[in-house]
Amino acid sequence: MEILLQLLMLAAGFAMLVVGADWFVDGAAGIAEKFGIPHLVIGLTIVAMGTSAPEAAVSITAALKGNAGITIGNIVGSNIMNILVILGLASVIVPIAVAKSTVQVEIPYMLAITMLLLLVGSTGNTVTFWEGVILWAAFLLYLGYLFWMAKKGKQEADEEKEKQPLWKLLLLVAVGIVLVVWGSDLAVDGATGIARVMGLSERFIGLTIVAFGTSLPELVTSVSAARKGKADIAIGNIVGSNIFNILFVVGTTALITPVVFEDKFIVDTLVAAAAGILLWLCVFKDKKLSRTGGVIMLAAYAAYFVYLL
Repeated sequence: MEILLQLLMLAAGFAMLVVGADWFVDGAAGIAEKFGIPHLVIGLTIVAMGTSAPEAAVSITAALKGNAGITIGNIVGSNIMNILVILGLASVIVPIAVAKSTVQVEIPYMLAITMLLLLVGSTGNTVTFWEGVILWAAFLLYLGYLFWMAKKGKQEADEEKEKQPLWKLLLLVAVGIVLVVWGSDLAVDGATGIARVMGLSERFIGLTIVAFGTSLPELVTSVSAARKGKADIAIGNIVGSNIFNILFVVGTTALITPVVFEDKFIVDTLVAAAAGILLWLCVFKDKKLSRTGGVIMLAAYAAYFVYLL
C-alpha cells in the first residue's frame, strides 16, 4: 500500500512538472520574442532554463530535505538522457540542423564544464560551497556570452506571439513556476520513498526514474520544436539545459549544502562527457544531427542502461 502511494505521488509530481514547464516555456518564450531575441538564444536561455526548472527544483528541494545525494544522479542522469535519448528521439523523427556557434562554442563549453564537475566532485567526494562559487562564476560567464549573442543578432518578433497579451504570458510563467516547484516536491518524496521501500540506491533512482521524469519537458519541447522546423530551439534547449543543470543547479545546491559525489558518479560523469563528444562528432561535419546519428545515440543509451542494471 505504501509503495502504491509513493508511485501515485511520483506520477502526480511528474505530471505537474511537465505541465508547469510547458506553460513556463510558452510564457517565457513569448515574452522573449516580443523583444526580438533570436531563436537560438531563446533555446539556450529561456527554453533551456524553463525545461531545466524541474531538475533545479528537484535538486534544490532534495538538498533542503537532506537528500543532496540525489542531486548528482539527477543532474548527470538528466544530461546523459537529454543528449542520447531526447536528441536521439527528436532526430529520428526529423533530422535537426545545428547552428555553427553550437558546434564551435556551446557543445565544447558543455564538455568543459562536465569535466569541471568531475574535477570538483572527485576531489573529496563532495561539491563544496567554494566549488559551488566556481560553478556559479562559470554560469555568469555563460550568461555574458548569451548576452553578447542576443545583442549580435536581433530578429523580428513572431506575429503569432505578438498577438498574445503580456498579462497572459506573465500568468503562464507564474503558474508554470508554481506547478514546477510543487511537482518537484512530490517527485522527490515519491522517488526517495520508492528507493527506501525497494532498497534501491539513491544513485540508481536519481540516474533513472528522477532523471527521466525531469527530462520529460526537454523531450516534449525538443520534439515539438524539431517538428515545427525550429531546430535552433531544439538543439539549443538540450545544450543549454545541460549547461544550466551543471552550473546553476549543482552550483546553487552546493551553496546551500555540500553535495555528495560518490565514486560511482565518476563513471556516470564520464558517460555524460562521452555523450557530448558523440553529439559533437555526429554534427561536426554536416552541421546536422541525422536519423543515423539519432539511432547511434539511442543504442549508446541502451548500453548505458544495461550497465546500470
